[in-house]
Amino acid sequence: MPRIVHFDMPADDPTRAQKFYSEVFGWKFDKWNGPMEYWMVKTGDDKQPGINGGLGKRMPGQAGMVNTIEVPSVDEYTKKIQANGGQIVMPKMAILGVGYFAQCKDTEGNIFGIIHMDQNAK
Repeated sequence: MPRIVHFDMPADDPTRAQKFYSEVFGWKFDKWNGPMEYWMVKTGDDKQPGINGGLGKRMPGQAGMVNTIEVPSVDEYTKKIQANGGQIVMPKMAILGVGYFAQCKDTEGNIFGIIHMDQNAK
């Protein structure tokens, strides 16, 4: 069964957001070595329930945090989403060395991501 595996948090000022979340919750931020300005967020001990995420500069139109659900096939699940009344907001794209990602909207207007992990993604 696909589960939420990551959250993505947009910030107008990433430095300010990192300061806030590290001081309030003790979260740790590590700069991602990828093609965009992004930080991986460690929210706690991996032995405890919960997920980690990422923080990046807010893009135009980006509202709040988005949860990402791991799926075995982005192509298969985008079809299922549309067949059940959802929409594709951002079509499938490769995240180099990570996998394939798409952003979707459910029937209630909630935005979420789906990802197929694949280190060979180009």
